[in-house]
Amino acid sequence: MEGKMKAAYLPGNSTVVLKEVEIPRPGHGEVLIKMKSSTICGSDIRAIYREHVGKGPEGYQDKICGHEPCGQIVECGEGLRRFKTGDRVIVYHISGCGVCNDCRRGYMISCTSEFRRAYGWQRDGGMAEYLLAEEKDLVLLPDSLTYTDGAQIACGFGTVYEGLEKIGICGNDAVLVVGLGPVGLAAAMLARAMGANRIIGVDTVPERMQIAKEKGLCDEVLLSDDQALGKIRALTGGAGVERAVDCSGHTLGRQLAIRAARKWGKIVFIGEGGTVEFNPSPDIIHEQKTIYGSWVTNIWRMEELVERIVRWGIHPEELVTNRFPLEQVSEAYALMAEGKCGKVAVVFDEEIK
Repeated sequence: MEGKMKAAYLPGNSTVVLKEVEIPRPGHGEVLIKMKSSTICGSDIRAIYREHVGKGPEGYQDKICGHEPCGQIVECGEGLRRFKTGDRVIVYHISGCGVCNDCRRGYMISCTSEFRRAYGWQRDGGMAEYLLAEEKDLVLLPDSLTYTDGAQIACGFGTVYEGLEKIGICGNDAVLVVGLGPVGLAAAMLARAMGANRIIGVDTVPERMQIAKEKGLCDEVLLSDDQALGKIRALTGGAGVERAVDCSGHTLGRQLAIRAARKWGKIVFIGEGGTVEFNPSPDIIHEQKTIYGSWVTNIWRMEELVERIVRWGIHPEELVTNRFPLEQVSEAYALMAEGKCGKVAVVFDEEIK
């Protein structure tokens, strides 16, 4: 396929630049994907959109933005082993070297090789009409899921699923979700699907608290203030929750997640950035609590998540509150940066299924 396409770039001053560039051609082991839906991740806002804060392998290198892409293969290079033209695919957003220990575990996110390149960061991403991707980075999208479902899975839901798997979720568990942005909303949706008995959500932003209420994702939604811990204890018979998930990345949110967990409870930190201060003996040691850190997921677990989302009958797309065409990508990023909405998607044609 030859010709030009529109593509979005992030200069780092809270703006988006649309350019016209050549449509890439797939080489050996590569495919050309026609973009159908590409959602915006909070990490893009935090580390690229406002200013370029990453260095080295985490630095933005003036590439087409967007690392949550989903679309359909329209052209294949030589040497493909599984995928073909016409396949609907999700892109695992880190392209690792493929041969280090982390890559062989499926955790390309943790690859430290000089060959590691993230879509939308060190290689062209999904905020364009077409995306060049490596076959090894693809996950098949079932027909029962929409392209916007798939874009959500590519980063947000995969990241949450990894964290929930680390702490384990079952029907015995009351689960606290701290921070009800897109990641926190995904945590509530997945925790419910995985069998959580009760879900309590907390946030400081009224608009996001309202989204959680309107979509019925939490049994209780509380304001995250100095009364929140007492209210959570009261809702759990004074014991606290079995599982707590921090999606806020804020020291106070993380403290709440730790202190609201009951004895032998498990806590996972998913939200990026920030710091945390706590008292090890009273906060975790004496009550036998465990804190996990979790960063994205591996590609085999992402495939597993796709299968389970179909089985559970849920649709990540339901957390998308705003959709924009590529021509309005600047408005999409500006809205996401305000931090008062759910997920924001850029869709590329009327058929988003």
